[in-house]
Amino acid sequence: MAFKPLNKRKLGQQYEALAERYLRAQGLLPVTRNFQCRSGEIDLIMRDGEFWVFVEVKYRHQHQYGTAVEAVTWRKQQKLKRAALFWLNKQGLSAEQCAIRFDIVAIQGSEHHIEWLTNTLVEG
Repeated sequence: MAFKPLNKRKLGQQYEALAERYLRAQGLLPVTRNFQCRSGEIDLIMRDGEFWVFVEVKYRHQHQYGTAVEAVTWRKQQKLKRAALFWLNKQGLSAEQCAIRFDIVAIQGSEHHIEWLTNTLVEG
């Protein structure tokens, strides 16, 4: 599937839509896309059984600046965590009282190879 050349924002939305379709095919249910707050942005929020799943979607055409997975740095993970906690609070939920997970969907190359990493946020 070839994507038309667009601005970065629109291109990112196309990859997020691709990731969402992939995750739906794996049985996850979409909740919202592109949640933004002062703490950061969450590309996709989905449900996987009892889990609230906060998904970071990354695309890299080439490896010269690292892989798509490597682009999700510790700093980016911390922003995602803060945004997720804010979203949960806004929904009247608490991270201590519900099951949450942080996943990465990495899309690589012109063939759009998808790699799905689950439960990626590790404290410490």
